[in-house]
Order: sequence, then C-alpha cells, then structure tokens
Amino acid sequence: MKSWLNYSNDSDFSIYNIPFGIIQQKDGTIVAASRIGDNVIDLYTLAKDGFLDEFTFDKSILREKTLNRFIALGKPVTSAIRKKIQFLFSIENETSKNKLIKYLLPDDEVKNLLPVHISNYTDFYSSREHATNVGAMFRDPANALLPNWLHLPVGYHGRASSIVVSGTPLHRPKGQTKADDQPMPSFGPCRLLDFELEVGFIVGKETELGDSVSTADAEDYIFGLVLFNDWSARDIQKWEYVPLGPFLAKNFGSSVSPWIVTLDALEPFRTDSPQQEPTPLSYLQFAGKKNYDLNLTVDIVAENGSAKTVSKSNFKHMYWNMCQQLAHHTVNGCNIEVGDLYASGTISGSTPDSYGSMLEITWGGKNPIQMPDGTERKFILDGDTVSIKGFCEKENVKVGFGEVFNKILPAK
Repeated sequence: MKSWLNYSNDSDFSIYNIPFGIIQQKDGTIVAASRIGDNVIDLYTLAKDGFLDEFTFDKSILREKTLNRFIALGKPVTSAIRKKIQFLFSIENETSKNKLIKYLLPDDEVKNLLPVHISNYTDFYSSREHATNVGAMFRDPANALLPNWLHLPVGYHGRASSIVVSGTPLHRPKGQTKADDQPMPSFGPCRLLDFELEVGFIVGKETELGDSVSTADAEDYIFGLVLFNDWSARDIQKWEYVPLGPFLAKNFGSSVSPWIVTLDALEPFRTDSPQQEPTPLSYLQFAGKKNYDLNLTVDIVAENGSAKTVSKSNFKHMYWNMCQQLAHHTVNGCNIEVGDLYASGTISGSTPDSYGSMLEITWGGKNPIQMPDGTERKFILDGDTVSIKGFCEKENVKVGFGEVFNKILPAK
C-alpha cells in the first residue's frame, strides 16, 4: 500500500495506520482527525464536502470535542471509514490529489486534544516481571507474587478526571509520607516521583449492568490502543496503599498519547501470549494470538536537554492480555461505557534495560541512572520530561503511536 502523500519511511503514521484523534486548529476550530506522516487530515470538512457520503451518520459528530459518538457508531462503520481514508490518500486515488490537499494540515500547526471523554478508568497490574520485581523488593523474594496474581488480572479503579493528553505539564504531587525511622508521618511534596510504562485500550461499545463480555467477544468492544503513563508517587504510595491500595499516589495525573491506533491497524502484529500456569478458570481462557508485538521506549530529558533512554520494552510481555482483562472486569456484571480507558499496568521485560519504572530500573534508588550531563536519577526530578514512544514493525510495514510526554513542574 502506498500513498500519494510524501512521508518518511520511519514515520509512525504510515498509510497502514490511519489513527483517530481530536485536534484544535489555529482559529480554534475543533474537529476529529486522522494522520498520514506529518499531515493531519480534517475529517469533519472532508465529510462535510461529501467524501464520506456513503456512510449514513450525522457528520456533525466529527466536529465534537471528543470521539465518543464517532466511536459509538460501531466498528462496521468506523472500520469502513478508516478504509475509505486509506483509499482517498492512496496512490490508487492520485487523480483526486488536488481536491484532497485542502483537507490536510501540518501536524505542527494543530494542537492535539484528549481524544475521548473518559468516564471510567481502570489500571491493571498484568506484567509478571513487574509484579515479581515489586514483590521481591518489598516482600519476600521467594514469594514475590501474591496468591491471587496467577489466577486473575489484578486491577483497581483509578481517577478519570486527571488523565491528560501528551504535552500537558504535571505538578509534583503533595501528600503524606512516613520515613521508616520516624514515628509520625509528614506532609510535603513527593520525593520519589516515578513513571509507569503502560498501554491502554479504549472501549468502543457499551454494555448494560449485569452483562458480561467473554474473552472471545472482547475485541468487539475494544476500539483501539494508546500509550499511557501512569505517574506514581512512590513515597506517598508506600504509606497509604495498605489496606485499600493507591489513592493520592496515583490520582494527581496520568497521561495518554493523542492518536488512537485501531485494532484493525494492529492486526498484522499479533503474537502469542506467555504461557499461563496454572491454567486460568474457564471464563479467562482464550484462543488465538491476543498479544501484540509493540516496541516501547522511555526517555528522560533533563531541563537542559540532556537525554537518555532508560527502558526498551515490549507490550508482548504482558501475562494477562486485554481480552482477559475486559472479561474479568465485566464477569460480575460491571457495565462499561464508550470511551472507558483500561491501562495494562507497568510493562516490564526480564532484563533491567526492559523494566518499565524507575522503581525497578534503579531498584528503589539503590542503582541511580547516570545522565549524559553528569547528573544522576534515582527518580524523576522537577524540570524533567518523560517521553514514551511505541511502534510495531513487520515486513517493512510500520504502525506507530507517536509519543506521550510530560514535563514535571514543582509542586504548587
């Protein structure tokens, strides 16, 4: 497949991708968009001028501030629209090039907005390597995994209102912490601020209260994926998480990449899941390849520009896959809504260079990272920017996610 648009062979946004997002133009106009290379496609104007007339839906949906109603049209419609966009900008349709150029905007002239309204957010804990590392660090290394971990996808309900789009600065959170050698807690800015390398999926189809989604049907309910950074205040978390889990350590901010990459685009990159032992209960069993070969990197960029790649991992490492996560989430009859976001949990591989958090990379601060400018990092400092990137590539076909990045500002 080729496009009449010129773009780098290394672009995340090849014609094989066609992601969906929300953009704000220079004049303030907000529209749904897609992207090929460095060209952003104004889907509302494209539809208004008749290029999507074969699809019977209210075209004003493409001028809303979120993609929720577009996604709710259902995969038969959204997948067909994606294919139509591919055709319009393919070499097969080069004769229409002069008619279509006016719908293109340079990516550096638009502002990416949060692509969906997120009513509900759940964060899982589904990397065996990550769970083992954390368990070994804080509990008994010989019994690092808690008894339930190999039987179900552990998760918790997080805070949807503080999820922001890539590029949004975040302030260092404040809260209670307690030093091991002190009898009482103290209050102040977090000292051990951490990133968590994750991938999230966006729900594209709702259920009613009491309904369950099987692993076999789960992909019908998943519209697409985003990169996700589940920021964590480790010192606040250590003091507060018993008995009910994360609270202030997590709800101050999480961040997502602006372009939703559809499952259709990711189809060529399916791969086998890790062997699960013991065999899960029947409602968690699945058939086929449910993991994705998605390469992930994390960079820390200091305020002076000094940068270092601190993690190279892969989404295929996940022990519990998305279909199992959604099946478990709904097995009790919990209803889901279009735009809901479900994050994978920290993605760690088996080697230190593939760990997905500073907690693991520096082993709780015992092994600091040396930056090119001579400074070191045990955790994230004020002024640092953390950048997560991800892409799939196979047989010269590349489908990427772009980037989710945030700069850390001092506590207010």
